[in-house]
Amino acid sequence: MCGIAGFFSTDREYTKNIDYYTKILTDMKDSLIPRGPDGNGILLYNRCGLAHTRLSIIDLKDGAQPMKREIAGYPYAVVYNGELYNTKELKDDLVTKGWQFQTTSDTEVILLSFLQYGSDFIERLDGIFSVAIYDSRHERLLLYRDSFGIKPLFYTVQNGEILFGSEPKALFAHPDCVPRVKLDGLREVLGMGPARIPGSGVYDNIYEVEPGCYLSCSRYGIRKVVYWRLKSHPHEDSYEKTIEKTKELVDSAVTRQMVSDVPICTFLSGGIDSSLVSSICSRNLREKGDRLTTFSFDFDGNEKYFKANSFQPSQDRPYVDKMREYLDSDHHYLTCDYETQADLLTESVKAHDMPCMADVDSSLLHFCRLVSKTHKVVLTGECADEVFGGYPWFHRQEFFGKETFPWTPDLSPRKELLQHDFVQELALDGFVKEAYAEAVSKIEVLPGEDETEANRRQIGYLNIRFFMQTLLNRMDRTSMHWGLEARVPFADRKLVEYIFNVPWEMKAKDGVVKNILRQSSIGKLPDDILFRRKSPYPKSYNPYYEQMLGRRLADVLGDSASPLLCFVDKKKALAFIESVKDYGKPWYGQLMAGPQMLAYLLQIDFWLREYKVDLVLS
Repeated sequence: MCGIAGFFSTDREYTKNIDYYTKILTDMKDSLIPRGPDGNGILLYNRCGLAHTRLSIIDLKDGAQPMKREIAGYPYAVVYNGELYNTKELKDDLVTKGWQFQTTSDTEVILLSFLQYGSDFIERLDGIFSVAIYDSRHERLLLYRDSFGIKPLFYTVQNGEILFGSEPKALFAHPDCVPRVKLDGLREVLGMGPARIPGSGVYDNIYEVEPGCYLSCSRYGIRKVVYWRLKSHPHEDSYEKTIEKTKELVDSAVTRQMVSDVPICTFLSGGIDSSLVSSICSRNLREKGDRLTTFSFDFDGNEKYFKANSFQPSQDRPYVDKMREYLDSDHHYLTCDYETQADLLTESVKAHDMPCMADVDSSLLHFCRLVSKTHKVVLTGECADEVFGGYPWFHRQEFFGKETFPWTPDLSPRKELLQHDFVQELALDGFVKEAYAEAVSKIEVLPGEDETEANRRQIGYLNIRFFMQTLLNRMDRTSMHWGLEARVPFADRKLVEYIFNVPWEMKAKDGVVKNILRQSSIGKLPDDILFRRKSPYPKSYNPYYEQMLGRRLADVLGDSASPLLCFVDKKKALAFIESVKDYGKPWYGQLMAGPQMLAYLLQIDFWLREYKVDLVLS
């Protein structure tokens, strides 16, 4: 894993002002050092500059970037962030075609694959990645992103120059790019956040290469190519065959993603998803004579203050204990106190360059920092609920047919603290409804599906395209902020393509949530883990945490310089601080309820101040 950045223009001659552009490229690179603390480099051509920061996972000695090759007198160069899981197969194919390798890194495989197969080589890659390739012969820059957007890639066009980077901060390191947010960007933050519309960077004129797409940039402009998308088709396998194939696909995904030249570990919550990933990893390591290291997360005081609700029915610790014994793993119990969780809200904004999942994000940032002290690679159970239908909105009838995103069924909690006139100007309901309509138009329902099944297919698509993207962003930024590479086997492309089209009567047979995954995992987990009711990522229930957030937000609202006062109703917000918060009624997902609204507003205030955002509200 790494950070990449650079710029491209067919009109400028960078080498004629080499000191100036070298300084800019270096600044862009340096902004991404946390993503790659093990090494870095830049490469400046007449039409293009490439920068890279490296987290050494594969070919620790010779895998430095940018990497280049010269063919017929023309240089070609690549910078790349990610991991390939089919490196050997790709390399063997290229060797048969006469290519010779100078390293064992997957970066060289990417570059030579491009030289062999052209811009559509990306369809052959199995992995998580963002890639930038400079083709000097045709004076073009190609920007690629993996199928599900597991690795980020932002870009902008400033004065005819294309800038790109793993995170927006790399773009802001260029003197021509300033943080500006217009009304639509604020609509996303206030009406959809922490989710974003695919391709949106929130900031004005800043975009993200969409998952499953690449951009070809040349003197003729920017051409977007969709190389992969999720498709609907009839499922033809029997129930028994579906279970068997799911078992094979999950096992293959986890095993392939264990590739590393450094030790790996797993996050272990005691739920089926992380437990299954840990079980497969543990088995593979035992065969090599190694022992798996696992980490679990919890919050100080939860043993005293936790109260079960429909979204979070149980604590993790008893189930973690059982899995630790079952796996005989080298397990580490990590905890977070409420002061740390609150203090890291601002660091989370810096990791994302915008408001994010509030304390759900800041706590994971803390845990990843602790894990990164001993490991560079972790496998997680993320994405299983989106793929296998684990969330309440897959199952409850009240979520169907609402024509809005099911994880935010009601916008009123978002609007009630805003100034009345500003709410009218924002028109959040119309904005969100339009985003929803645009999203569901991208997926086809099958002719034989009734209204309920069509709704479930649409919800499944939205979960993968939107909700999963938010969680993948969270996982990438919180881990890479400390130089930790997080892998997500349940976001394997072959697995997702297959499970997406499995009918609901199989996915939730006999009313069992994620039934197909559970049935395919029999024999790999204890039964009480295998059939444990879903409980999401833990959060703090300590009332002193909420009180601390309230005091901090009251201080912010008391500062006449706070940008929040441009759109937040101070009187309503102060009344909200004093009110009793409902932990069981989230306004986003399953975890972001009353206390998280306080934290989210604190993040917005810090973001607008810290980044000196030019807020254009008219």
